[in-house]
Amino acid sequence: MSGQSITDRITAAQHSMTGSAISKAVCKATTHEVSGPKRKHLDYLIHCTSEMNVNIPQMADTLFERTANSSWVVVFKALITTHHLMMYGNERFIQYLASRNTLFNLNNFLDKGALQGYDMSTFIRRYSRYLNEKALSYRLVAVDFTKMKRGVDGVMRTMNTEKLLKTLPIIQNQLDALLDFQANPNELTNGVINAAFMLLFKDSIRLFAAYNEGVINLLEKYFDMKKNQCKDALDIYKRFLLRMTKLSEFLKVAEQVGIDQGDIPDLTQAPSSLLEALEQHLASLEGRKIKEFSAASRYERLPNIPN
Repeated sequence: MSGQSITDRITAAQHSMTGSAISKAVCKATTHEVSGPKRKHLDYLIHCTSEMNVNIPQMADTLFERTANSSWVVVFKALITTHHLMMYGNERFIQYLASRNTLFNLNNFLDKGALQGYDMSTFIRRYSRYLNEKALSYRLVAVDFTKMKRGVDGVMRTMNTEKLLKTLPIIQNQLDALLDFQANPNELTNGVINAAFMLLFKDSIRLFAAYNEGVINLLEKYFDMKKNQCKDALDIYKRFLLRMTKLSEFLKVAEQVGIDQGDIPDLTQAPSSLLEALEQHLASLEGRKIKEFSAASRYERLPNIPN
């Protein structure tokens, strides 16, 4: 299947007749053509998110309507277009998505009518869950983790302990949803899934940067925390180490399909002595028997922060 279908052309023509330029652009971005949404349509929709006379809920509803299509191509491209607008559109677009009780309900989506329908439907279900989680994260913290100010004076590095302990699990949940996409190079077989994977790759780099900076801040505060805070912080750090392994596997796929390696962060693991020092400190607060550790072992080198 290549090119726009007759249905695509009729739908676009109907929007032209009714004067709905946004609906027409959404339709053209989400055709049955097995390739990623065209740049000119995405750019137009991005521009529209900043126009005050544009009805954002109506724009979002038009995209949601496209996900009710039976074709995996149309549904996948509607999700990609939505993700693109969340990343590059005016913030009021993601603000609106975050304000909704539900976004995509595609857990049971299955296209039985196309050659690649079964395989691509699996990725559509996973991708939609990630976009739901991305919107939920914004709803919980009123910020997009992938757009946070970074560095020593950035949001995650300057956050207080109490807020940090609440925020890091939210980042963890979003990263988990992203990594659950679980595509291997042999499954990235067409321009549609490749377009989705590229957006996920970009989010993974920025999301990990915020996550990593938050963990660094957490470790810097760890030895001054109360016992219950230390317990939560240690659990967060252990989960962080597991996610570093999963992210490394995700990034290997990106490398294998030719994505610029210059964007891939250094995922050097912190030495085991750091984890041991954290565990020993918590044990001492709980009155359990501990080994002797030097003060220097508390501050072993952490994983590098990606630029």
